[in-house]
Amino acid sequence: MRTEQQIKRKLNDLAMQKRTLESRLEGDAAKDASSSAQLERLEDSILLLEWVLNEPTGKYHV
Repeated sequence: MRTEQQIKRKLNDLAMQKRTLESRLEGDAAKDASSSAQLERLEDSILLLEWVLNEPTGKYHV
């Protein structure tokens, strides 16, 4: 199990990778499929880590 600090560090690392990739894509007019797929994977990973940090509370089934 990862600690909250480890998750936050990984989240920051992924956010930095995303910004770098976005700036590279912004400068490049032709967005290739692999870069777009990589950006989508980064966004999915970031979303998952944010969900882990902000774990929902309560019951979904009554």
